Amino acid sequence: MRKLSIAPTLAAAAVAGVFAVTVAFVLDPVALAQDKPAAEKPAAPPMTDQEREIAKRIYFERCAGCHGVLRKGATGKNLEPHNAMKLGQRRLETITALGTDGGMVNFDDILTKEEITIIAKYLQHPPDVPPEWGMKDMMASWKLIVPPEQRPKKQMNKYNLANVFSVTLRDSGEVALIDGDTKQVINIVKTGYAVHISRLSFSGRYVYTIGRDGLTSLIDLWMEKPEVVATLKAGIDARSVDTSKFKGYEDKYAIVGTYWPPQYVITEGDTLKPLKIVSTRGITVDGEYHPEPRVASIVSSHIKPEWVVNIKETGMILLVDYSDIKNLKTTKIESAKFLHDGGWDASKRYFLVAANAVHKIAAVDTKTGKLAALIDTKRIPHPGRGANFVHPQYGPVWATGHLGDAVVTLISTPSEKKEHAKFKKYNWKVVQELKVPGAGNLFVKTHPKSTKLWVDLPQNPERELAEANFVFDLKDLSKPPVRIDVAKDAGLPEMKAIRRAVHQEYNNKGDEVWISVWAGKTDPSAIVVYDDKTLKVKSVIKGPRIITPTGKFNVYNTQKDIY
Repeated sequence: MRKLSIAPTLAAAAVAGVFAVTVAFVLDPVALAQDKPAAEKPAAPPMTDQEREIAKRIYFERCAGCHGVLRKGATGKNLEPHNAMKLGQRRLETITALGTDGGMVNFDDILTKEEITIIAKYLQHPPDVPPEWGMKDMMASWKLIVPPEQRPKKQMNKYNLANVFSVTLRDSGEVALIDGDTKQVINIVKTGYAVHISRLSFSGRYVYTIGRDGLTSLIDLWMEKPEVVATLKAGIDARSVDTSKFKGYEDKYAIVGTYWPPQYVITEGDTLKPLKIVSTRGITVDGEYHPEPRVASIVSSHIKPEWVVNIKETGMILLVDYSDIKNLKTTKIESAKFLHDGGWDASKRYFLVAANAVHKIAAVDTKTGKLAALIDTKRIPHPGRGANFVHPQYGPVWATGHLGDAVVTLISTPSEKKEHAKFKKYNWKVVQELKVPGAGNLFVKTHPKSTKLWVDLPQNPERELAEANFVFDLKDLSKPPVRIDVAKDAGLPEMKAIRRAVHQEYNNKGDEVWISVWAGKTDPSAIVVYDDKTLKVKSVIKGPRIITPTGKFNVYNTQKDIY
C-alpha cells in the first residue's frame, strides 16, 4: 500500500491538487491551546531565490487548483503558513510524497525528492499574490490571428467534424485534433498550459480551449488544416469557457471564467475580443467575505439566453442573462461550498453541480431560476459532467463518482415524459450507490446509445486501480463492474510512474470509448479506444507528440451536451 493512512478529516484534492492537509491529527490538543511566547514560535525554513521560483511554478501547476492562489482552501484544505508550520517540514514532505487515503494523489513519482522538500518549505512562507488583470491587460494580450472576414466561408477539409476529438496534451501546452473515424492526428496546435476543457460553438465550427494559465484559444475547424485564429489571456489562472447557444445568439458571445483574478469576462464569440469583466469577489453562503471566489465551471443554457456560472468559494450559482450585456442581469442562487464541476440532466432543464467540500450535489432549475434541491452524497463528489441514463427501477438518473469514497451515486432526476410519471416520487433522492473498488474517481461516462457506464479511478494511489477503468452493465446493475486494464492495453513499456487511466469519452455514434493513459511528461503516453459493446481494444493512438493526454472532447457530444 502506497498511501498514507490519516484521520478522516483530511479532504481530498483533485487532479491539480497537492497537500490537502489538516492539523487535527498532528499536534497534541493541549499543546495547541497553550500560547507560546513569540520567541518560541517556529520560524519558516529559509529558502533561496532559486528555490522560491521553483516552488512558485510547482504550486501553480500542481496545487493552486485545489487550494487556491491565496491557499485558503476549497477542495483541498487551507494551506496558509500558520497551518503548514504546525504540520512541519517532515510531515508536509510525507503527505506530498505518499498522498492520502482521502483521494489525494501521491507525488513521489511526479516530483523529485528535492522538489518535494522545496514545496514543503514554500508552504510555510506567505503566499505570493499575482497581480490583478483588467481590461487594459486583456486588450494587450488579445491576438486576432485570422480575422473573421479572412476565414473560410465553408468547410475546406473533408473531415467528419462531428467525430473529431479535441485532446488536451497537458504538459506540452497543446491540443491534438484527432480524426475519430481514422484515428489519425489532424493537427497539434499550441494553446494555453494544461488545457482544462474544450468547448464547442453552437454551430460546431469553433473549438474554445481554456488553459490553466488563463489563455483562451479559438480554433477554426473549417480551415483546410484547423488552426488557432484568436487568443486572449483572460487572467493568470483559469478553468472554464463556454459560448452563447440560445436561438438568436448562436456563436455571438463567449464567456471565460478565471480563478485569478476571481472574475469572468464576456467576449465576442468569433474573435475573443473582451467586452465586459465582472468580479466574483463577495460574500459566501455563510455570510463571510471571501477575497478569492473562483469561477469553477460554466455551462450554457439551451432554453434561455443565460449562462450558469458556478462560484467555488462563495457557494453561489449565477444565472447570467446575456441578452443585454450593457445592462447585465444576474440571478444569484445560494447553494453550498465549494462548487466544482457539474452537468445537465437528460432534459437539459436542470443543472447539477458538486459542492464537494460539504459532500453535496446542488440542482438548479434553470426554467424557474431557483434551487431545486441540495442532495447529500458520500465524500467529495466529482462528477465532471456526470452521466445520464434511465434506470430500470428508478427511471431517469444522473450519476456522479467520488474522490473520497468508493461508490458511484445515482440521483433521480425529473422528467416530463408520461412514461416517467411513476418515478416522480424518487426525484432528487439518492436511489442507488454502485460500489467500485476504491476512491479517487474523476469521471463517469455513458451515452444515450450505450448500455455501459464507465468509471475511472486515476486519483487512487494503488497502481492496479489508477491504471484501470471499471465498466457497469446498465441492463443489470446488480453485477459487479468489469475491470479493464487500460495501461496494459496501451502497450507502453513498464515504468515507475503510475500511468493514470483518465477521462472516458464516447465517439459521436456512441459505440466507442476513448481513454487517456496519462504518464509522466518524459514517459510515453497513449489513448486507448475500446469497442463499447465488446470492451475489446479497437485502436491505440500513441507517438512522440502524444504527450500527457488527459481530457478528450468529441465535437458532436460536446456541442450537444451529450453525456
